Amino acid sequence: MIERIDTGARMSRIVKHNGTAYLCGQVGEGATVTEQTQDCLARIDALLERAGSSRGKILQAIVWLSDMADFAEMNAVWDAWVPEGEAPARACGEARLARDTLKVEIIVTAAC
Repeated sequence: MIERIDTGARMSRIVKHNGTAYLCGQVGEGATVTEQTQDCLARIDALLERAGSSRGKILQAIVWLSDMADFAEMNAVWDAWVPEGEAPARACGEARLARDTLKVEIIVTAAC
């Protein structure tokens, strides 16, 4: 069974299937990479809770940065957020994001 949460015409915020939650890409508010990453991860926490999961159950994360020069700044926030010993498989790349003000977008898949 597939469960879709907060479904609109274009996408669902969460899709659950066979004990796995797939979150839509999350971005955050703020002027800096640190602020945007913190807000983005707080939004991910909230969605994971709605899906019956948590950050310790993340299987995979895909991080998009608008500029790879921000890699270390984003990682400082990420490393403090991920539970010790429970780091997911992760990829990080540079991409042009949906708005010029966005610096980071994170996509997460987690066990429920």
